[in-house]
Parts: sequence; C-alpha cells; structure tokens
Amino acid sequence: MAVVCLIPAAGLCQEETTPEPAAMEQVPNATEQNPTATAESDTTPGSDAKEPDVAEKAKELGAEVEAKVDELAEKIDQNESAKEASEGLLGPIYKLAESLNFSSFHWLAFGLMSAGVVSFALQLVLGKLVVLFKGSINLREIISDAIGFVISTVGLVLTTQAAAENSTFTHSPAAVLSSAACGVVLGFMLYRWGQMQEVNAVTGQRVGQPSRNPSKS
Repeated sequence: MAVVCLIPAAGLCQEETTPEPAAMEQVPNATEQNPTATAESDTTPGSDAKEPDVAEKAKELGAEVEAKVDELAEKIDQNESAKEASEGLLGPIYKLAESLNFSSFHWLAFGLMSAGVVSFALQLVLGKLVVLFKGSINLREIISDAIGFVISTVGLVLTTQAAAENSTFTHSPAAVLSSAACGVVLGFMLYRWGQMQEVNAVTGQRVGQPSRNPSKS
C-alpha cells in the first residue's frame, strides 16, 4: 500500500490504494483455452461442397441439352419438308443399291474396303514410324489416316452385312478369300505409295516431274 500526499503544505495526506501484483490475474484467452476451435472453424464444409455442386450442375446441363436435342429431333421428324428432303436424298441411293445388288459388286466392294483397311492401318503404324525415323511427324497426316481407317472399317462391315442379306457372296468361300487377297495386295500397294509421298515431303523432294517453264525476265 502506498501513501500519496495530495496537499504537502497542509500536511494532509491521503492514502491511495493500488492493486497488488498478485491481484492482477490474467484471464486466459478463449482461443488459448480451446485451440481446436479456430482449426475447426477453418475447415468448413463449404469447400468440399463445391465439387458435388459442380457435378450436379454439369449433369443438369447435360440433361437439358439432351432434352432440347430430342425435342428438336421430334420436330424435324414431324416436319413434312424434312421428310421430303430425306426421301429425295435416300431415293437415288436406294435405286443405285438395287441396281448393284449382285455378287460381283459385293466382291468388288469387299475387296476395296479391305484394301482401305490394310492401307490406312499400315500408314498409321509403319508409315508414321518411317517418317518419325526421318526426324519429322505430321499430326494432320495421322488424323487423316485415322479417319480413313475408320471409314474403311465401317464400309467393310456394311458391305459384309449387305452382301449377307442380298447376295450369295458370303456363302462362297472362294469369292470371299479371293476378294480379301486382292484387297490386301491393293492395300499394301497404296500403303507404299503413300509412304513414298510422305518421305519425299519430309526430305524436300517433289513428287512427279518438276516444272520446266522458263522464268520471265
């Protein structure tokens, strides 16, 4: 306890009490008492809930797009102008298919589709490896060969299906094997021709005869 003299001249002193150090107790912070409170508040489930929300929105958007496409397709199917346009497009194809509905045509079509499958398959595998060893690769050529391979494969399947339903081609092993053999030989020849073109393009050589037109002065 300290004694403070307020009026020294009169000799009057007033006692002033000051708190003892022992009485000044520090109140612990709430965060120190429960240190896991802030950690629990930081790990809110809001960030984890965003991923399911995005997935649900994507599914909803896909369902809406699919519903609109189906609705548009139904409208087109019910439109008379669309029906007439479809019949006008398929009519000549049907007539041509009926006129070519014999075994010889299916033999030729099967051979050509087999040649396409063999040629594009070899171009995608061996042809691109040869070009790669030359130190160059062309992505456009790879895409073009892949598209050709898919088209030839689909054509081969459709040709086989049409031949099985409309002719006796598939019932003759001699016709099938001879057509496939001719297709393999033709496909290998087409592969060699395409490979030479790609190699010449890489090395900078021109395919064919160079132009001999004199330059104008």
